Amino acid sequence: MAVISPGMTSGRTTATVPVPASPASGGVPRHALAPPRTWRSAVLAAAAAGFAAAFALAYVLFVRTASGQQAEDGVVHSAQSAGRSTVDWAQPLRQVDLVVVLGGTGLVVLLLALVRRRFALGVTALVLLLAPLAAAQLLKLYVLVRPDVTDGSGAPGHNSFPSGHVSAAAAVLFALAVVLPARLRTWVLAAGVPCVAWVAAATVALGWHRLSDTVGGALLVAAVVCTGAAVVSARRPDGRRIPPVTTAIALAGPSAVVLGGFVVLSSATSGAARFVAALTLAALGVAAVVLLAAGPLRPVNFDPSGVRTRVAGPVVDQRTQRPNRPPR
Repeated sequence: MAVISPGMTSGRTTATVPVPASPASGGVPRHALAPPRTWRSAVLAAAAAGFAAAFALAYVLFVRTASGQQAEDGVVHSAQSAGRSTVDWAQPLRQVDLVVVLGGTGLVVLLLALVRRRFALGVTALVLLLAPLAAAQLLKLYVLVRPDVTDGSGAPGHNSFPSGHVSAAAAVLFALAVVLPARLRTWVLAAGVPCVAWVAAATVALGWHRLSDTVGGALLVAAVVCTGAAVVSARRPDGRRIPPVTTAIALAGPSAVVLGGFVVLSSATSGAARFVAALTLAALGVAAVVLLAAGPLRPVNFDPSGVRTRVAGPVVDQRTQRPNRPPR
């Protein structure tokens, strides 16, 4: 039945047809002109797949090919022969105890969860802190290998992919972003980017890790966190619209970062140029991975018990025709 808008004096009437409630909107009717909400779980799944594919691509290009090994081994030789004064900016990393940092982060995460009265959220953040670190060590020590494809002329052949230091730095940043309110998540990730980028560049400068190790560590953490976010999001009512641009960026963006780093590092003609390029690419690559993950993760409510307080898209109020947003 048409609804006659009040206050019309010209003899014309305007009809609006209410749209029935759907599971995706949580049982709240929406206006016919309201756009469908984004299918958040699909975007998160695409992001997780994109980061995982880029992780595999980095391993294949840099670790399993002769050109990749030669490019990175030259950086390792340059780092080992560089004077201490050249990398003074990276020396503080030698004094960092990862056990202390991770333990302190775990306590901070639980404290923040208790202050917010969301203990389940704190447990989720701890899982997302420890899971990628365990995966990084398992892959580096027992699954992935670094074959000698350069006729023995390269750097020491022990596998260092992915970097434990960068994995730890990225996991700490994502854990803090998860346990804090969703409205602060993007700001927390953006503020933490310089710290993770410095860790990545410092490990390369000190000769501890190669470029691929640093980017691989960040990619692994992002893949695990996005996978966890997709699982949490799938348990709640979700939208139906798959945004093509956002999904394409989530799928292809991480691999583009890896390919760009490979092309730039391989094209460097001198040892000094490769060393500088590796430092720059490590910082920029890790920063790009964190920022690519920030978009899909921004609206996710990681609290497994917070079904009613999940972050959702705007629902149009039938009386005011204005979007109602859930509390955060």
